[in-house]
Amino acid sequence: MTLWFHLQCAAYKRPEPLLQALAAATVDVPQREELQQVARHTLEHRRLPRIDGAQRAPTGQAKCRHCHEPIERGTWRIRLVFFQDGRFDPGGFLHLRCREAYFERNDIATQLLHFSPDLNESERGELQRELAT
Repeated sequence: MTLWFHLQCAAYKRPEPLLQALAAATVDVPQREELQQVARHTLEHRRLPRIDGAQRAPTGQAKCRHCHEPIERGTWRIRLVFFQDGRFDPGGFLHLRCREAYFERNDIATQLLHFSPDLNESERGELQRELAT
């Protein structure tokens, strides 16, 4: 089965195959160095490919995959997915505050915003402020 990705999405979600493809590419690939840097960074941190965006919790029913505490309604949460058998399966959610413990790093804003295209500018700004605290 062939899967198609935007190059930036591949750097975040499928870094190893992207690096292999870039190494074998005989044509000029726009932003090659940036893509390689993002893919290498993602490979160094095994859980980063699970990031699938951020949203406000619509209910208080979901529990955090890291601390197992409920995620309060209306608070920011991180959506997770797992790539298995050639597809992405939902993997639950994380509190925003649990991101560093779960991902073993704190600087996930670029990736989180990349996979949150439905957020308006106000929401994106609010999320960035929350990530900075």
